[in-house]
Amino acid sequence: MSTVKATNFQHPSSAAANITLGSDGSVVLPAGFSGGLGTNVVQAVKSDTFSTTSGTFTTVTGLEATITPSSASSKVLVIVDVNVAANNSAVLMQGRLVVGGSAIYVGDAAGSRTPSAFNSSTLSNINTRQQSIVFLHSPATTSATTYGVEVRVSTGSGSIYVNRSYGDADAAASPRTASSITVVEVAA
Repeated sequence: MSTVKATNFQHPSSAAANITLGSDGSVVLPAGFSGGLGTNVVQAVKSDTFSTTSGTFTTVTGLEATITPSSASSKVLVIVDVNVAANNSAVLMQGRLVVGGSAIYVGDAAGSRTPSAFNSSTLSNINTRQQSIVFLHSPATTSATTYGVEVRVSTGSGSIYVNRSYGDADAAASPRTASSITVVEVAA
């Protein structure tokens, strides 16, 4: 296998370099480039803990990301990784993805069932359960758009936790985890 070394790539009919390579291997695309993943990426990492006893969907503080799309035709790829636990086996929790306070990426309503993106229960007093969401959203705007995660106690009476086990013992076997939300503009 051979290696081609260059810092600029230029079309023969162009007066300037069309693609430039940085010394760190980064690629700089020409002005006006459209299509594919853009450089508009926002991530929020939550390393502290959160808990709620509410039966109403509640925003997980610190697990929100705001992006301003460069075009109304762009889509936004949302990637969520959240670690949850409940304080006893009788407690179930639900979570959902929201944008501007409105739920997106949830199941259909059916009878008394609550539309959600995920549902979880406790594993043990030293475990958390990792939940993920991957969703391509079409916000149809160039205004700042905030994506977040909401959770609620859906069954039983107790607490649900983010980034900690329900036992939360001061011991090596009891984890403190991290969660994140990443939003990436995808040009149409």
